[in-house]
Amino acid sequence: MSPLPSDERRTLLELARRAISEATLHNRYLETPGLFGAEHQAAGVFVTLHQRGRLRGCIGQLEGLESLESAIAYCAVAAAKHDPRFAPVEPHEVGELEIEISILSQPERIEPNAVQVGRHGLLVKRGRMRGVLLPQVPMQFHWDSTKFLEETCRKAGLDKDAWKDPATTLEAFTTEVISEAEFVPQESARRRP
Repeated sequence: MSPLPSDERRTLLELARRAISEATLHNRYLETPGLFGAEHQAAGVFVTLHQRGRLRGCIGQLEGLESLESAIAYCAVAAAKHDPRFAPVEPHEVGELEIEISILSQPERIEPNAVQVGRHGLLVKRGRMRGVLLPQVPMQFHWDSTKFLEETCRKAGLDKDAWKDPATTLEAFTTEVISEAEFVPQESARRRP
C-alpha cells in the first residue's frame, strides 16, 4: 500500500469531518462522489474519534466493499453516532473531536511468533467470534506481542489463550494512519483542551 500524498490525506480527513457534521447537526448522510477517481481501490477502513485525548468512538469495516471515500464517510458517522460503548456525539461536541483514519491492507494469515507490535493489526476468528485491534492499540498500552494476542482474543469474546488453539484463525494487516494531529501546528496542539 503506497502512502497517500498530503493533499489527499487532508481531503479524506475533511470528508470524515463533513460526514460527522452532516449527520450530527442536520441528521443527513453526506453524499460522497468519488473524490480521486478509480485509482484508489476500496479498502478496509477504521475511523477513530478522540475528544480531549480520550477515545470517543471507533468503528470500522475490514473489507473494502465500496469506494474508499464512501467507507470513510460511513465509518466516521458510525463512530460518532453508533459506537455502542458511547452515547452519540452531540452537536456541541463536533468541534472538539480529533479524527484519525486507518486504511487497512488486506488481512493475511500469520503465525503468532511473526506478529510485530506497532506494525501489525490483528484479526482473531473462531466460528462467529471475531476480534480486531489496530496496530496503534498495543503501542498505546505498551503491550508485548503475547499481550496483544491475548487482548485481541478477549475482544473476540474468547479466552485469552484462544490464539494457541488450532481452531482459532489469526490474521494480520498493516495500516496507513491519517490523523488531524499531523496537520495541526505543534504550538496549537499544545494549547488544545
